[in-house]
Amino acid sequence: MGTFAPTARLTFAANEARTATSIPPLHALVLAALVITGCSTVNSYYDPAKSHTTPEGFRNNYLNAPKPSFWRWQWERRREGLPRPPAALPIVAQPELALLQGNRTEPTLTWIGHATLLLQTAGLNVLTDPHLSARASPLGFAGPARKVPPGLTFEQLPRIDVVLISHNHYDHLDATTVDRLNRQEGGAPLFLVPLGLAPWFRERGIDSVRELDWWQSVVVASARIHLVPVQHWSGRGIYDRMRTLWGGWVVETPQLRFLFCGDSGYSPDFRDIAARFGSFDLAAIPIGAYEPRWFMQANHLNPAEAVQAMQDLNARYAVAIHWGTFELSDEPLDEPPRALAAALARRNIPATRFFVLQHGATRRLSPLLGPAKPSELSAMQRRDAPV
Repeated sequence: MGTFAPTARLTFAANEARTATSIPPLHALVLAALVITGCSTVNSYYDPAKSHTTPEGFRNNYLNAPKPSFWRWQWERRREGLPRPPAALPIVAQPELALLQGNRTEPTLTWIGHATLLLQTAGLNVLTDPHLSARASPLGFAGPARKVPPGLTFEQLPRIDVVLISHNHYDHLDATTVDRLNRQEGGAPLFLVPLGLAPWFRERGIDSVRELDWWQSVVVASARIHLVPVQHWSGRGIYDRMRTLWGGWVVETPQLRFLFCGDSGYSPDFRDIAARFGSFDLAAIPIGAYEPRWFMQANHLNPAEAVQAMQDLNARYAVAIHWGTFELSDEPLDEPPRALAAALARRNIPATRFFVLQHGATRRLSPLLGPAKPSELSAMQRRDAPV
């Protein structure tokens, strides 16, 4: 499979700042000046039979809108003094370490913060978009700072079997965290990534990595894990916008069917996913980083859209992610759960169906699940393109 020319490791996602950061314009310019190399303009993953690939990179299935002005957003938020401080920072729960360290049978979900979840199912420890660093940035002195500490430290994590990366933005792919996971005791986890990201991992000495295209899957023990399309974008430098793929992840085991959305705007992709998989026991859906709507709407769900996404996905339950950790947009850090509660009430949906966890809190999933599912790996294989 082809690769892109490597990008500089010390480049800041100036393009990512268009939808994901609260960096002042001066800092954005300073950080952009750190770019020391670009990447190839040729997409060697290009397949004219696949509409989401282009000769230059990748594109969304449904989005066809011009990029809004990052500088207008920065000017308006400075003028209005945004984001306003939260009434209180989110609470960090006491982690259930004995359960998490010794568990190999009970399905659980722990929110570590932002888009980082620890899913335990079918004897596997699965970590999504792991980020345990102080900033969502390549630099220690600038970029969005973590406002709430991780719910679990490296030392408190059980040994991780699989890491799922949704895309390469700095708040979802943190170099320090993945490097340390690669050195964990007992051997490196398997890193599953969208197309184009494996070279970045291998340059860091991480060889336990596999790339997937949308609708492709791999089998790990008794789990089948699929990459699915969501509406977003990628980029870690000025010249690499849309050069690597992005997506959500479906984890199917005999115990449950789970969807991790990663980062997404609202689109018909959710209905497409449901058409492929039928339904989900639990979906992790982002609810934060949504204001102002004129700027964020294409790439970030607001809470009302997150509720619609849950319904589109035929998800029995949903858990809120992508809020309360980094200040990436204009709404107060503690607003998304309140807006989610209001959106659920408007649709007469019980709050228990789309729940919010504290940082570090663990939810035992058995009470949310139906009867135990028989092994369906052969059926799973027929509905995707295995790699």
